[in-house]
Amino acid sequence: MADRKVIITIAPTGGMADKSVTPHLPTQPQEIADDVVRCWEAGASIVAVHARRPDDGATCDPEIYGRINELIRSRSDIIINNSTGGGISGDMIATLADGRQEISFEQRIKGTLAGAEMCTFDPQMQCMHRGDLELLMDTSWSRCLELAQAMKDRGIKPEWEVMSLSDLVWVKDLIALGYDKPPYYINIVLGTHKLMSGATPYTPKDLQRFVEDLPENSLFCVSGIGPAQLPSSVHSLILGGQARVGLEDNIYYARGRLATNVELVERMVRILRELNLEPATPAEAREMLGLDRPYTVATATPATPATAQAG
Repeated sequence: MADRKVIITIAPTGGMADKSVTPHLPTQPQEIADDVVRCWEAGASIVAVHARRPDDGATCDPEIYGRINELIRSRSDIIINNSTGGGISGDMIATLADGRQEISFEQRIKGTLAGAEMCTFDPQMQCMHRGDLELLMDTSWSRCLELAQAMKDRGIKPEWEVMSLSDLVWVKDLIALGYDKPPYYINIVLGTHKLMSGATPYTPKDLQRFVEDLPENSLFCVSGIGPAQLPSSVHSLILGGQARVGLEDNIYYARGRLATNVELVERMVRILRELNLEPATPAEAREMLGLDRPYTVATATPATPATAQAG
């Protein structure tokens, strides 16, 4: 008998990579849905969805999100988590009055409009730099309150994304204000320190510190970026956490060999079982997270039991 059930999140697309770096990256609604269903069949119970325009530019367009969500739900019962981070291209780029560029908050908040059960929540103010591209990501306190209220109004559970211990302080403050109920789901993002100001690299000591500072009644997973994905995921399991894999965080299976989302999930399932753990089904993950029934794409209101059973 397995020691415990573990939630596996698949993050298939993200908002940064494109097909020029890996042909395995799904970007359009049908290919995202096809990939997600294969990952669900392999053992994933949550999908962290990023949307792309027809030209592959990043977007939080609720119509595109809605189409992706609908295609996934028509074939699986996986938990859908829509990003409010968006990405670094396409609709997500806004130019400020002084000429600087920002990841558009107006676009980001649209990620809450497509009926997902969960949405990501990044409570931080950062500067992102990638080559010549420099972007502000401004989630000031007032914006945190606006985004948190939008999720609360729509019955969406936040997946709190933290890249520094100071992010975790804001998460605790938002929880104290009633913007989430236990158990809290916290994604510890490690390894973006070369791209984002204030972010934390993955080391065993850094992850241990985050886990020690989590709010009571928390579940956590780790987004290990690039080569940090595999060791940080295994470390998360050892510390009692959940697992997250996918091409959003890491495009390689091994040095020099590109991965697919499915084989990253399959490897994580093998690792779980070697540790006498077992992947949670979506139904089990919903119970672990305290989620209600799945939400319909059209109305973002709780589905009927019959609809929920049909996925």
